Amino acid sequence: MSTVITHIAALVTNDPSLGDGSPLGLIQDAAVVVDGDRVAWVGESGQAPAADNRVDAGGRAVIPGFVDSHSHLVFAGDRTEEFNARMSGRSYSAGGIRTTVAATRAASDAELEANLTRYLDEALRQGTTTFETKSGYGLTVEDEARALRIAAAHTDEVTYLGAHIVSPDHADDPAAYVDLVTGPMLDACAPYARWIDVFCEKGAFDGDQARAILTAGKAKGLHPRIHANQLSYGPGVQLAVELDAASADHCTHLTDADVDALANGATVATLLPGAEFSTRAQWPDARRLLDAGVTVALSTDCNPGSSFTSSVPFCVALAVRDMGMTPDEAVWSATAGGAAALRREDIGRLTPGAYADLAVLDAPSHVHLAYRPGVPLVAEVWRRGTRVA
Repeated sequence: MSTVITHIAALVTNDPSLGDGSPLGLIQDAAVVVDGDRVAWVGESGQAPAADNRVDAGGRAVIPGFVDSHSHLVFAGDRTEEFNARMSGRSYSAGGIRTTVAATRAASDAELEANLTRYLDEALRQGTTTFETKSGYGLTVEDEARALRIAAAHTDEVTYLGAHIVSPDHADDPAAYVDLVTGPMLDACAPYARWIDVFCEKGAFDGDQARAILTAGKAKGLHPRIHANQLSYGPGVQLAVELDAASADHCTHLTDADVDALANGATVATLLPGAEFSTRAQWPDARRLLDAGVTVALSTDCNPGSSFTSSVPFCVALAVRDMGMTPDEAVWSATAGGAAALRREDIGRLTPGAYADLAVLDAPSHVHLAYRPGVPLVAEVWRRGTRVA
């Protein structure tokens, strides 16, 4: 069955060959034809072809569904006390992950899956139609594998992050833990994952360890992505480009050489403003990256320790207010940019052949996502051609 959605005030296609010719490919007074799970046609509403069903958007804006390319949703417990202490003056460090590791290990599969689906449903209601999620809160062979097995039942974009921190079980022998991550743990986890990630940071893994972990993952058919340069300057970003990682995530502390490497490589800089909001840390300089020609994605980093939000609209508003992005750039980065960070061309855009993943906003323009921060503007969500929220 086909459906035409008409009387769209402003349609974001992310195809610059359409509409106003901008990167958003904005079409005014637009329509979209959905056939099965794909977009079949986009254009002006008055020129829309016939379809089996007709839906009137009522002068609201339509954007591609958000692509959240960085989240940590397989966990148990929360870290309210840590957040409260941080907001009262304590600084953030990588070590707090251990609290979630203990809670996650103690949880049943059913508890972990219930928590995962809770936050997926929450994100869906806010317009997220594609999400990536990671392991990283088990740090044993069994717990990492079960986290990925649970995640793989809900998304194709699954990332093995056994190298989140050195497991507390190996605190006195980090080299042995790297051997575990690149050996038996990788063997157990690779069948469930598409990606491999590592937290390359002081208090986690250094550049040589990160290279060994990502290289081992590539040998198993997993493609690299990397937590890079979040808390300090370091080798993560340039290592990401060297290994053709799909994304370098955080990118808060960058040298000119880091920016040049990103601008001249295929690695996307994924910015995660929820983390800076929740840790009162320095904001990434999105303007610097964009002006250098770097492809930028925006994602939530939803996790219980440093960014406990599933709201991409909130991250869009933060990026515009505090990271130097325009509303157009932020919306592009949260849709097409996220797709680029997952090396996907069938999501993050509304053009013929792409998946019919879209959000209808209770507003006449996508700009309202930043203009009206905190307001629940997502009125409808369609995924794979079906209204799901």
